[in-house]
Amino acid sequence: MDEQRRRGRVLVAIAREALACPGQSIAGIAWPEDWLRAVGASFVTLRDRGELRGCIGTVDAHRPLGDDVAHNAYAAAYRDARFEPVSAEVRGRLDVEVSVLSAREPVQVPDEGALAAALRPGIDGIVIEFQGRSATFLPQVWDHLPDPVDFLAELRLKARLPPTFWHPELRVSRYTVEKYR
Repeated sequence: MDEQRRRGRVLVAIAREALACPGQSIAGIAWPEDWLRAVGASFVTLRDRGELRGCIGTVDAHRPLGDDVAHNAYAAAYRDARFEPVSAEVRGRLDVEVSVLSAREPVQVPDEGALAAALRPGIDGIVIEFQGRSATFLPQVWDHLPDPVDFLAELRLKARLPPTFWHPELRVSRYTVEKYR
């Protein structure tokens, strides 16, 4: 088995273990491998019969990757404000996806047209920030919003901004992910 596939299996197993432990965290344990102890950022997405059931993550790395995955899996299952906490019945049938994020890089463009042209559908995860408001979409969102203009409009709405909002102080950054199921 190649190393990336093995790491993916380990990360999904960490996420599943965190789901199985409502009321307690597995973050902060002594991870057995260096790459799990290295600082990393992740998102954990949960689906129940194909429908979104929770998605929580970290855009900027600030803790060991193993801890980040465990924390985000637990939060996606039990703390995503859009959903009731996962029940034991639902927990057993959840599909778990772990996305490990690259460091983000700024995208500096003069206007929305240039931004839309600079985006790489299916590759870029995007963060927008403006005066304390922010939102991100993982690259997987391109599957549902393949047009860059629509993608940006929905991302602005998520940040509680008008769908066609543009301002010179709007900050945009991108990242990529390694995705595991």
